[in-house]
Amino acid sequence: MSWFAAVPTALPTASTQQALGYPSLFLLVLIGALVPVIPTGALVSSAAVVAFHQADPLTLALLFVTASTAAFLGDMALYWLGRRGMKSKNGSRWLEAIRSRAPEERLAQAQEKLTDHGVAVLVLSRLVPAGRIPVMLACLMAEWPMRRFARGNLPACLAWAVTYQVIGILGGSLFREPWEGVVAAIALTVLISTAPSVWKRIRRPAKA
Repeated sequence: MSWFAAVPTALPTASTQQALGYPSLFLLVLIGALVPVIPTGALVSSAAVVAFHQADPLTLALLFVTASTAAFLGDMALYWLGRRGMKSKNGSRWLEAIRSRAPEERLAQAQEKLTDHGVAVLVLSRLVPAGRIPVMLACLMAEWPMRRFARGNLPACLAWAVTYQVIGILGGSLFREPWEGVVAAIALTVLISTAPSVWKRIRRPAKA
């Protein structure tokens, strides 16, 4: 009876978050890479706030590995699907989805930069709002093999995970309560993602 009583009836809070939070984050970032409608950057920043308040370096390290791995695998899967669509006579819905999210102006810029700078453009594409898909399509149109795309995509996903994790850590360090840091991190990621498009709209009347 005493042995049975010694068995814990519930996992510690941190352990529960690791058991449920990391797999959920992995799936959401993976799906967000395939279907770019999920705000994956905000998810990583929010998770970083919670990890920061746990004051455990291992938690932050696991978060980085989870986010970067999911982003890399999602990108590679989408690129593979895009390559299949390029080789098919009838195309594919995945290739059409990629093309629909790459306006002609952005695609032309991505192709020009890809020609001038090569693999380095992939690293920046994940850090620039709405820059990932046009560059990926440019790589598809240039017929980059999977291995070459992977060489550029790996550091891109690592840099992306670090950037949004740092945003979350900054948000968590500014506030005592985790929820306040989460709100601040989400607001900052939304500001970063919308700032370029807002700036373009402001500049258009001035040029006219």
